[in-house]
Amino acid sequence: MSKNKKQATKVLWGFCLLAGLWVLYISRYLFKMDIQWGIPGALLAAVLVYIGISVVRGWLRKLSQGFNQGLDNLSLEGLMGSTGGLMVGVLVGAVCSYPLSSIGGREGAFVVLAVFGVCGFLGFKIGSRRGMEIMDYFPWRKREQEGSASLGKAKILDTSAIIDGRIFDVCLSNFLEGSLLVPTFVIEELQHIADSSDHIRRSKGRRGLELLSKMQKHPDIKVDIIEANPFEERDVDSKLIRLCKQLNAGIITNDYNLNKVAELQGLKVLNINELTNAVKVMVYPGETMHITIIKEGKEPGQGVGYLEDGTMVVVEDAYDEIGRDLEVTVTSVFQTAAGRMIFTRKVRVEAPSNLTAQVQSVPEVNVYG
Repeated sequence: MSKNKKQATKVLWGFCLLAGLWVLYISRYLFKMDIQWGIPGALLAAVLVYIGISVVRGWLRKLSQGFNQGLDNLSLEGLMGSTGGLMVGVLVGAVCSYPLSSIGGREGAFVVLAVFGVCGFLGFKIGSRRGMEIMDYFPWRKREQEGSASLGKAKILDTSAIIDGRIFDVCLSNFLEGSLLVPTFVIEELQHIADSSDHIRRSKGRRGLELLSKMQKHPDIKVDIIEANPFEERDVDSKLIRLCKQLNAGIITNDYNLNKVAELQGLKVLNINELTNAVKVMVYPGETMHITIIKEGKEPGQGVGYLEDGTMVVVEDAYDEIGRDLEVTVTSVFQTAAGRMIFTRKVRVEAPSNLTAQVQSVPEVNVYG
């Protein structure tokens, strides 16, 4: 128990004892009650006062927590709209109640207060729900929207895209337009992952922080750290979606679920995995290529190699060719959930038939005469 809480408990018990003494005094003074009955009554009164104050304190604490939570969940747009709507409602109520003030008496005062209350309530509700839409019609609001339209080219980096690491090479390729934004809550999630007790998660978090620092130091990559933490949302994915809507920005991620949710919300999503699949080299059946066999395949006799972009190449009858570079012919291409797979077979080099005939036609030579 903290020191302040102990002091508050002592003050509460002191107040309860004073209430018990006051009950004892009143019972002896008014009801001429004996001391043997007055003391138990005073103790009972002190306990009841303590219970009552504890219950009231609990209600007040819950009310305060609910009020604070409501303020945290209330967006700035909603606060401005509700405040402006309330002011307009009070002004309209004042104008409407002025002619009614001539009624006089209690009835007139009641009508004026009722008009004030109804106008204020309607203004508050309309302002909180549709206030920002109404403000969009003002000229200064349109200028702000035109200025914020330039942020539509900005991209917000997700934690998964930073940990993946390929975003650095994508930025150097000059295919991304606009600046990259990294919210502070994404950096906090990276730090939380880097402090994890699991070795793999800790390595991923540290790699993400190192990559982010590397991107900031690079002169050709523009990365901005923005102070943003939407209190209306709890998890990081929901905060990213809310922030993208507020800034009219796209999102770069490798998270499949976040990708689908953002698309349903109408956001522009850039998925590094989809980009990788889109820029892979296209091959067709009948083409030839050179591949180095690295390991055996799942089926008997198969050998497996990889292209430079990571595409798996399965070669038939290449189990004994591990470690060698082969010329193969593409037989078929399959697109799977894990990526693209290319099935090939070895190019068989056959000796020319005329060479065999020439060898057979050479007469025997007797070296001994």
